[in-house]
Amino acid sequence: MDPALAGFLQALALVAALALSYRPLGDHLARVLTSRRHLRIERGLYRLAGVDADVDQTWPAYLRGMLALSAVSVLFLYAFQRLQNHLWLSLGFPAVSPATAWNTAVSFMTNTNWQSYSGESTMGHLVQMAGLAVQNFVSAAVGIAAVATLIRGFARSGTDRVGNFWVDVTRVTLRVLLPVSVVFAIVFVASGVVENLHAVGQITTLSGETQAITGGPVATQEVIKELGTNGGGFYNANSAHPFENPGPLTNWLEVYLMLVIGFALPRTFGTMVGDRRQGYAIVTVMALLWITSAVLTTLFEWQHQGSALQAAGGALEGKEVRFGTPASALFAVSATLTSTGSTGSAYDSFTPLGGGVLLVNMMLGEIAPGGAGSGLYGMLILAVVTVFVAGLMVGRTPEYLGKKLGGREMKFASLYILTTPAVALVGTGTAMTLRSARSAALNSGPHGFSEVLYAFTSAANSNGSAFAGLTATSTWWETALGLAMLFGRLLPMVFVLALAGSLARQHTVPATTGTLPTHRPLFVGMLTGVVLVVVGLTYFPAVALGPLAEGLR
Repeated sequence: MDPALAGFLQALALVAALALSYRPLGDHLARVLTSRRHLRIERGLYRLAGVDADVDQTWPAYLRGMLALSAVSVLFLYAFQRLQNHLWLSLGFPAVSPATAWNTAVSFMTNTNWQSYSGESTMGHLVQMAGLAVQNFVSAAVGIAAVATLIRGFARSGTDRVGNFWVDVTRVTLRVLLPVSVVFAIVFVASGVVENLHAVGQITTLSGETQAITGGPVATQEVIKELGTNGGGFYNANSAHPFENPGPLTNWLEVYLMLVIGFALPRTFGTMVGDRRQGYAIVTVMALLWITSAVLTTLFEWQHQGSALQAAGGALEGKEVRFGTPASALFAVSATLTSTGSTGSAYDSFTPLGGGVLLVNMMLGEIAPGGAGSGLYGMLILAVVTVFVAGLMVGRTPEYLGKKLGGREMKFASLYILTTPAVALVGTGTAMTLRSARSAALNSGPHGFSEVLYAFTSAANSNGSAFAGLTATSTWWETALGLAMLFGRLLPMVFVLALAGSLARQHTVPATTGTLPTHRPLFVGMLTGVVLVVVGLTYFPAVALGPLAEGLR
């Protein structure tokens, strides 16, 4: 089959599957987040933890629970790695170094899953299963819990309560993430993904050489790696490794799992606020950005100038040749538009403009559809800004879903928008001023700058993918990127919860003839424009020094 046709059919099937999942999954999430009934296993966990599941919390109390869980997660993961040589199923691997253990603990707690190590030769099976995989569930559930508070802020009236953190995390984990993971893990095993507890084995290659291959519980971790928009690979090659991604079916399923929760959450939003048209408007913006990014990346990778590239049918260096350029581009776009650090090809080998699109995808704030929960709350923050700008144009107090957007609300929204770029750009600037940090980049000039910029943008946006041309294994890099991940994840959540509390305290005002309709094509266009303008004004100078300078010279 012609590669272009195959790529088109694959993308079309993906769109159809996501459209079919939008309503049932979105409605299920809404029921999970609004139900007053607790399952028996949930009640047992609440009693064990001393949690009163029937009491809603104020946003500061909700935040304290979130920060407490985050702190415990980092400490537990750090200790687990440092002690792994004394643990069962360690495979004989030594304890992880302090800097790498810190970086990895923060990385998996923040849903970033940046990996400065080779998993198959660094982490034992118990650390992978009981440490890293558990955080894949927890960090995804925390993101969905955070967006639930913002939705309740719009839906509730005259209250200071935004939900119960422990209930939200428990329900999302047990009623959504775990059941879906079990089903797809069975599919993955049936499709050839490895699932065992084998130690390191020696095999003979076709050339007669020997190679060490580590088995492991891969399939059960592969599902939540994509479903929870985590992205941490069991193997160093991530989803380019045949044990993680053995064929076209698993490759397609991995892309689907990355996107399905992010695209279903707008339905949850519309259902919980009582106007499903609002969900359709948000998901339309997400879909427009995703489709545009996929088309541009595929075009840049397929039609890049150069006789060798044209003869080969595209820029094939670093691509996953089993699946071809369209599938590699689709995987890369979906991973960088969500907070999924999963990689199916070498991003450093993408063309300058193709790699630039991947960089911009993260700079958008990963909102199309974004990470589990984080994509929707990022988009809703931008929707608040859009409504505020529209209100300034017509000279009236802006309102979104019956809630007035005053100075307090806009301060929280502005701080949210400014935090991640500040972390990414300050980190990049600091690294470029230090010779020891700058020398970690494989290349010099604009491409070397792009490698550094990509690393901090990926860390600050909780993505975790890398350009692969950066050796970020020194103590400085692991510490700096760990701090970028920590601030880039937790600070925006603080502002989201604060905004949720501010909105929930307001009494809903009825819509009038002067209220901006936020479910019509006009608003969809305005919101798309605000997304692009905000990103352009924030990151354009940095992008001009890297991908644009390299791609246009």
